[in-house]
Amino acid sequence: MLIKSYSAAVYGVDAKTITVEVNAGGTVAAGKINYFLVGLPDNAVKEGYQRIEAAIKNIGYQFPRLKLVVNLAPADLRKEGSAYDLPIALAILAATKQINGAILDQYMIMGELSLDGSLRPIKGALPIGIQARKEKFKGIIIPSVNAKEAAIVNQMDVIGVDNLQEAVEFINGTRQIEPLFFDTREEFAYQQTLYDRDFSDVRGQQNIKRALEIAAAGGHNVILIGPPGAGKTMLAQRLPTILPPLTLHESLETTKIHSVAGILPGNSGLVSIRPFRSPHHTISDVALVGGGSNPAPGEISLAHNGVLFLDELPEFKRTVLEVLRQPMEDRKVTISRAKVSLDYPANFMLIASMNPCPCGFYNHPDKDCVCGPGIVKKYLAKISGPLLDRIDLHVEVTPVSSDELMETSKSSENSQHIRERVQIARERQEIRYKDMKDVHSNAQISSSMVRDLCSINQAGAVLLKTAMERLQLSARAYDRILKVARTIADLSASDDIKIEHLAEAIHFRSLDREGWAG
Repeated sequence: MLIKSYSAAVYGVDAKTITVEVNAGGTVAAGKINYFLVGLPDNAVKEGYQRIEAAIKNIGYQFPRLKLVVNLAPADLRKEGSAYDLPIALAILAATKQINGAILDQYMIMGELSLDGSLRPIKGALPIGIQARKEKFKGIIIPSVNAKEAAIVNQMDVIGVDNLQEAVEFINGTRQIEPLFFDTREEFAYQQTLYDRDFSDVRGQQNIKRALEIAAAGGHNVILIGPPGAGKTMLAQRLPTILPPLTLHESLETTKIHSVAGILPGNSGLVSIRPFRSPHHTISDVALVGGGSNPAPGEISLAHNGVLFLDELPEFKRTVLEVLRQPMEDRKVTISRAKVSLDYPANFMLIASMNPCPCGFYNHPDKDCVCGPGIVKKYLAKISGPLLDRIDLHVEVTPVSSDELMETSKSSENSQHIRERVQIARERQEIRYKDMKDVHSNAQISSSMVRDLCSINQAGAVLLKTAMERLQLSARAYDRILKVARTIADLSASDDIKIEHLAEAIHFRSLDREGWAG
């Protein structure tokens, strides 16, 4: 008897429907193989035979000794992972008439079986749920742990089961399982500001807070340069707290990527706060950008709609840093293989930190640098010019004095107040770019748009020309200064870029200053 059930395969951040066809029939000679799995499965799918056989027997059903042919269609798409166990097991039981498979084709089914029939979590429950609704399935049957994640998708029954026995009884009609309902908007609104860090913890550092406020308001990339213990990492960790809250659409995008990567915690719904990714400097270029033999999103995609923090930037391998250049411009990563090309979104804010020299005390107000002549320049040269050009704000972080550190009477401004100013500036940008596709902030505008949107008066033009000549800035750095000045003007609720806005933007190009590195 031929029975069909339905499953899905995740490619990139989207899912494709997979039809699981099981044909049971024909005798098998003693000692011969009775199970054939076709449709380009990988080893994890092939090994499912042992898990399925044990699970079916352990819940009291018979594994047939008939000839079983299982086809995963379309047969030319590679099937990976262990999540096909459940749809294959149910289809085998229906094909051998041990259960009633009348409603089997109404549901998309995913789940990895244990030997005792219990179900393990799967990756990509959210994109699979989206695909099920798109294909107009009545619902989706998945492990209970993933049910909350899939329930983000409305207008569809999400049936969470703990084991094969429950799934069998549901398909047979002998067990009623209430579909899980998840109030996405209510939970999303509640969790949006649940950060465990705040800018009120930071003493002093007013100029750096100002720089990060500008960066958050315009979506600009930042590099922090300062000695060890000056507070670079602490400030970077608090940047997500002043970014505008995620929209529902952004949250859905982010959750999809985290779901595919398999890093969502169990029983979790939407990712409601902006991601903060901080990879170690020993990371490989594939781990950062994504890819591998089984393509998976890298750190820059996991930081989508959030912050990517690279601590001690010069310590990263040169090849790793160079792969960042294209995604920073395009806001996406394309992983190309011989048979498939996948796009992962990568709209992130880069915040990097570095010591000014190997010993860390170059330009320190109190301590002397012990690095030899030319060492500082050599250390800085580890970061390529094209990458530095893509970073809008260069901020020098100075150590906090002991007096400021011990000050307790006056608390610092908290993240909520800063976030409110950032949101107002972002709203001005949303209105400005409402007719432009894929442009939402000042940092995203192209060079051609800069001339139209960031016009400056005669005095500003003279100031900028002088700065260009003195600091020997590239054409890209010129655009960056104008973009940052545009953001500063937005924070000041000004329609025009004034000379003070321009001067502040030029101030944040520390690494371009002549003689900065000796």
